Amino acid sequence: MLDDKFDYLLRLGDNALVLSQRLSEWVGKGPALEEDMALANTALDLIGQARLWLAYACEVEGAGRTEDQLAFMRDAQEFKNLLLVEQPNSGSGDGGGGGYADTLMRQYLFDSWHLLLLDGLTRSADERMAGIAEKAKKEVTYHLRRSTDLLVRLGDGTEESHRRMQAALDDLWMYTGEMFTADEVDQVLESQGVAENVAALRLTWLEQVGRTLTAATLVMPSPDAWMQKGGKHGRHTEHMGFLLADMQFLQRAYPGQQW
Repeated sequence: MLDDKFDYLLRLGDNALVLSQRLSEWVGKGPALEEDMALANTALDLIGQARLWLAYACEVEGAGRTEDQLAFMRDAQEFKNLLLVEQPNSGSGDGGGGGYADTLMRQYLFDSWHLLLLDGLTRSADERMAGIAEKAKKEVTYHLRRSTDLLVRLGDGTEESHRRMQAALDDLWMYTGEMFTADEVDQVLESQGVAENVAALRLTWLEQVGRTLTAATLVMPSPDAWMQKGGKHGRHTEHMGFLLADMQFLQRAYPGQQW
Protein backbone atom coordinates (compact mmCIF):
# COMPACT_ATOMS: atom_id res chain seq x y z
CA MET A 1 0.00 0.00 0.00
CA LEU A 2 2.73 2.48 0.94
CA ASP A 3 4.77 1.66 -2.17
CA ASP A 4 1.68 2.14 -4.34
CA LYS A 5 0.87 5.46 -2.71
CA PHE A 6 4.45 6.64 -3.06
CA ASP A 7 4.41 5.78 -6.76
CA TYR A 8 1.07 7.51 -7.26
CA LEU A 9 2.25 10.66 -5.48
CA LEU A 10 5.35 10.69 -7.68
CA ARG A 11 3.13 10.66 -10.75
CA LEU A 12 1.14 13.63 -9.52
CA GLY A 13 4.21 15.57 -8.48
CA ASP A 14 6.25 14.73 -11.56
CA ASN A 15 3.46 15.82 -13.93
CA ALA A 16 3.40 19.26 -12.31
CA LEU A 17 7.17 19.53 -12.00
CA VAL A 18 8.03 18.56 -15.57
CA LEU A 19 5.34 20.75 -17.14
CA SER A 20 6.48 23.63 -14.94
CA GLN A 21 10.01 23.20 -16.28
CA ARG A 22 8.73 23.29 -19.85
CA LEU A 23 6.76 26.48 -19.22
CA SER A 24 9.74 28.06 -17.46
CA GLU A 25 11.66 27.76 -20.70
CA TRP A 26 9.46 30.57 -22.05
CA VAL A 27 10.56 33.14 -19.45
CA GLY A 28 11.89 36.14 -21.33
CA LYS A 29 10.89 34.60 -24.66
CA GLY A 30 7.09 34.81 -24.65
CA PRO A 31 5.26 36.00 -27.79
CA ALA A 32 3.98 39.00 -25.83
CA LEU A 33 4.75 40.44 -22.39
CA GLU A 34 1.36 39.40 -21.02
CA GLU A 35 1.89 35.84 -22.22
CA ASP A 36 5.43 35.76 -20.84
CA MET A 37 4.06 36.63 -17.40
CA ALA A 38 1.08 34.29 -17.68
CA LEU A 39 3.24 31.31 -18.62
CA ALA A 40 5.63 32.09 -15.76
CA ASN A 41 2.76 32.34 -13.27
CA THR A 42 1.33 29.02 -14.44
CA ALA A 43 4.78 27.47 -14.03
CA LEU A 44 4.98 28.82 -10.48
CA ASP A 45 1.57 27.36 -9.64
CA LEU A 46 2.73 23.97 -10.89
CA ILE A 47 5.99 24.15 -8.95
CA GLY A 48 3.99 24.80 -5.80
CA GLN A 49 1.77 21.81 -6.53
CA ALA A 50 4.79 19.64 -7.27
CA ARG A 51 6.33 20.53 -3.91
CA LEU A 52 3.17 19.55 -2.06
CA TRP A 53 2.86 16.20 -3.83
CA LEU A 54 6.55 15.35 -3.61
CA ALA A 55 6.86 16.41 0.04
CA TYR A 56 4.01 14.04 0.87
CA ALA A 57 5.69 11.33 -1.21
CA CYS A 58 8.83 11.75 0.92
CA GLU A 59 6.82 11.28 4.10
CA VAL A 60 5.16 8.17 2.72
CA GLU A 61 8.51 6.76 1.61
CA GLY A 62 10.04 7.37 5.04
CA ALA A 63 13.62 7.31 3.72
CA GLY A 64 14.55 10.82 4.80
CA ARG A 65 14.56 12.32 1.33
CA THR A 66 13.23 15.81 0.59
CA GLU A 67 11.17 17.08 -2.31
CA ASP A 68 14.31 18.81 -3.65
CA GLN A 69 16.15 15.49 -3.72
CA LEU A 70 13.28 13.85 -5.58
CA ALA A 71 13.25 16.68 -8.10
CA PHE A 72 16.97 17.06 -8.70
CA MET A 73 18.63 13.75 -7.89
CA ARG A 74 16.60 11.20 -9.84
CA ASP A 75 17.39 9.94 -13.33
CA ALA A 76 14.88 9.93 -16.19
CA GLN A 77 13.72 6.34 -15.64
CA GLU A 78 12.75 7.22 -12.06
CA PHE A 79 10.34 9.95 -13.14
CA LYS A 80 6.69 8.90 -13.46
CA ASN A 81 5.18 11.81 -15.40
CA LEU A 82 2.95 11.51 -18.44
CA LEU A 83 4.73 11.65 -21.78
CA LEU A 84 2.55 14.60 -22.80
CA VAL A 85 4.06 17.06 -20.32
CA GLU A 86 7.66 16.39 -21.35
CA GLN A 87 7.04 17.18 -25.02
CA PRO A 88 9.11 20.19 -26.17
CA ASN A 89 7.72 23.66 -26.67
CA SER A 90 8.50 23.43 -30.38
CA GLY A 91 6.98 20.58 -32.37
CA SER A 92 5.66 20.11 -35.86
CA GLY A 93 2.86 22.52 -35.09
CA ASP A 94 5.09 25.55 -34.60
CA GLY A 95 5.60 26.20 -38.30
CA GLY A 96 9.03 27.54 -37.52
CA GLY A 97 7.54 30.23 -35.28
CA GLY A 98 8.89 29.24 -31.88
CA GLY A 99 6.42 26.65 -30.70
CA TYR A 100 3.71 28.70 -29.00
CA ALA A 101 0.99 26.64 -30.69
CA ASP A 102 2.55 23.45 -29.35
CA THR A 103 2.93 24.95 -25.86
CA LEU A 104 -0.66 26.11 -25.75
CA MET A 105 -2.13 22.90 -27.13
CA ARG A 106 -0.09 20.79 -24.71
CA GLN A 107 -1.32 23.00 -21.87
CA TYR A 108 -4.97 22.74 -22.87
CA LEU A 109 -4.94 18.97 -23.32
CA PHE A 110 -3.29 18.54 -19.91
CA ASP A 111 -5.37 21.20 -18.10
CA SER A 112 -8.66 19.67 -19.24
CA TRP A 113 -7.58 16.27 -17.84
CA HIS A 114 -5.83 17.67 -14.78
CA LEU A 115 -8.92 19.49 -13.52
CA LEU A 116 -11.07 16.36 -13.84
CA LEU A 117 -8.49 14.32 -11.94
CA LEU A 118 -8.09 16.87 -9.16
CA ASP A 119 -11.85 17.19 -8.76
CA GLY A 120 -12.04 13.46 -8.16
CA LEU A 121 -9.09 13.51 -5.76
CA THR A 122 -10.78 16.14 -3.57
CA ARG A 123 -12.99 13.23 -2.44
CA SER A 124 -10.05 10.91 -1.75
CA ALA A 125 -10.13 8.78 1.39
CA ASP A 126 -6.64 10.13 2.05
CA GLU A 127 -7.33 13.48 3.71
CA ARG A 128 -3.87 14.86 2.98
CA MET A 129 -4.24 14.04 -0.69
CA ALA A 130 -7.73 15.52 -0.79
CA GLY A 131 -6.46 18.75 0.77
CA ILE A 132 -3.66 19.15 -1.76
CA ALA A 133 -6.07 18.43 -4.60
CA GLU A 134 -8.52 21.04 -3.31
CA LYS A 135 -5.83 23.71 -3.29
CA ALA A 136 -4.48 22.71 -6.70
CA LYS A 137 -7.97 22.58 -8.19
CA LYS A 138 -8.44 26.31 -7.62
CA GLU A 139 -5.30 27.10 -9.58
CA VAL A 140 -5.96 24.61 -12.37
CA THR A 141 -9.49 25.97 -12.84
CA TYR A 142 -7.85 29.21 -13.93
CA HIS A 143 -5.25 27.38 -16.02
CA LEU A 144 -7.99 25.63 -17.99
CA ARG A 145 -10.05 28.78 -18.43
CA ARG A 146 -7.05 30.58 -19.86
CA SER A 147 -5.82 27.81 -22.15
CA THR A 148 -9.37 27.20 -23.44
CA ASP A 149 -9.88 30.87 -24.28
CA LEU A 150 -6.58 31.14 -26.13
CA LEU A 151 -7.09 27.88 -27.99
CA VAL A 152 -10.46 29.06 -29.31
CA ARG A 153 -9.13 32.50 -30.23
CA LEU A 154 -6.17 31.11 -32.16
CA GLY A 155 -7.93 28.12 -33.65
CA ASP A 156 -10.71 30.35 -34.95
CA GLY A 157 -8.33 33.21 -35.73
CA THR A 158 -6.28 33.77 -38.83
CA GLU A 159 -5.57 31.13 -41.44
CA GLU A 160 -2.01 30.86 -40.11
CA SER A 161 -2.96 30.56 -36.43
CA HIS A 162 -5.57 27.94 -37.33
CA ARG A 163 -3.03 25.93 -39.30
CA ARG A 164 -0.52 25.95 -36.46
CA MET A 165 -3.06 24.97 -33.81
CA GLN A 166 -4.36 22.09 -35.93
CA ALA A 167 -0.82 20.86 -36.55
CA ALA A 168 -0.04 21.04 -32.83
CA LEU A 169 -3.20 19.08 -32.00
CA ASP A 170 -2.38 16.40 -34.56
CA ASP A 171 1.18 16.17 -33.23
CA LEU A 172 0.29 15.86 -29.54
CA TRP A 173 -2.86 13.75 -29.71
CA MET A 174 -0.96 10.47 -29.53
CA TYR A 175 0.15 11.32 -25.99
CA THR A 176 -3.35 11.82 -24.57
CA GLY A 177 -4.36 8.16 -24.28
CA GLU A 178 -1.90 7.54 -21.44
CA MET A 179 -3.90 9.87 -19.21
CA PHE A 180 -6.75 7.34 -19.11
CA THR A 181 -4.76 4.09 -18.93
CA ALA A 182 -5.07 2.57 -15.47
CA ASP A 183 -2.42 0.17 -14.19
CA GLU A 184 -2.13 -1.89 -11.01
CA VAL A 185 -1.15 1.13 -8.90
CA ASP A 186 -4.23 3.05 -10.06
CA GLN A 187 -6.49 0.05 -9.50
CA VAL A 188 -5.23 -0.76 -5.99
CA LEU A 189 -5.57 2.82 -4.76
CA GLU A 190 -8.91 3.27 -6.49
CA SER A 191 -10.25 0.17 -4.72
CA GLN A 192 -9.30 1.79 -1.42
CA GLY A 193 -10.97 5.09 -2.29
CA VAL A 194 -7.63 6.91 -2.45
CA ALA A 195 -7.19 7.45 -6.20
CA GLU A 196 -9.52 8.47 -9.00
CA ASN A 197 -10.69 6.07 -11.72
CA VAL A 198 -8.80 7.60 -14.64
CA ALA A 199 -10.44 5.36 -17.22
CA ALA A 200 -13.84 6.72 -16.16
CA LEU A 201 -12.70 10.27 -16.95
CA ARG A 202 -12.19 9.55 -20.64
CA LEU A 203 -15.73 10.10 -21.94
CA THR A 204 -16.19 13.34 -20.00
CA TRP A 205 -12.81 14.57 -21.23
CA LEU A 206 -13.60 13.71 -24.84
CA GLU A 207 -16.93 15.53 -24.63
CA GLN A 208 -15.38 18.66 -23.13
CA VAL A 209 -12.43 18.69 -25.50
CA GLY A 210 -14.73 18.04 -28.45
CA ARG A 211 -16.84 21.10 -27.61
CA THR A 212 -13.78 23.30 -27.26
CA LEU A 213 -12.23 22.11 -30.51
CA THR A 214 -15.50 22.66 -32.35
CA ALA A 215 -15.60 26.24 -31.04
CA ALA A 216 -12.01 26.63 -32.20
CA THR A 217 -12.92 25.23 -35.66
CA LEU A 218 -10.34 22.48 -35.17
CA VAL A 219 -10.80 18.85 -36.15
CA MET A 220 -10.42 16.40 -33.28
CA PRO A 221 -8.33 13.34 -34.20
CA SER A 222 -9.87 9.91 -33.70
CA PRO A 223 -10.26 8.94 -30.03
CA ASP A 224 -9.35 5.41 -31.09
CA ALA A 225 -6.05 6.41 -32.69
CA TRP A 226 -2.88 4.60 -31.60
CA MET A 227 -1.47 6.10 -28.41
CA GLN A 228 1.98 6.35 -26.85
CA LYS A 229 2.45 5.24 -23.26
CA GLY A 230 5.15 4.40 -20.74
CA GLY A 231 5.77 7.61 -18.81
CA LYS A 232 4.05 6.37 -15.65
CA HIS A 233 6.49 3.46 -15.62
CA GLY A 234 9.63 5.47 -16.29
CA ARG A 235 9.81 4.90 -20.05
CA HIS A 236 10.21 8.35 -21.53
CA THR A 237 10.83 10.03 -24.87
CA GLU A 238 14.25 11.28 -25.90
CA HIS A 239 13.22 14.77 -24.76
CA MET A 240 13.24 13.88 -21.07
CA GLY A 241 16.99 13.58 -20.73
CA PHE A 242 17.59 17.03 -22.22
CA LEU A 243 14.92 18.53 -19.95
CA LEU A 244 16.54 17.04 -16.84
CA ALA A 245 19.99 18.13 -17.96
CA ASP A 246 18.77 21.73 -17.76
CA MET A 247 16.63 21.35 -14.65
CA GLN A 248 19.15 19.40 -12.59
CA PHE A 249 22.42 20.99 -13.67
CA LEU A 250 23.22 22.94 -10.51
CA GLN A 251 22.49 20.06 -8.13
CA ARG A 252 24.45 17.67 -10.30
CA ALA A 253 27.41 20.05 -10.50
CA TYR A 254 27.29 21.14 -6.84
CA PRO A 255 25.55 18.34 -4.88
CA GLY A 256 23.79 19.40 -1.71
CA GLN A 257 24.03 23.13 -2.31
CA GLN A 258 21.16 25.27 -1.00
CA TRP A 259 20.10 28.86 -1.52
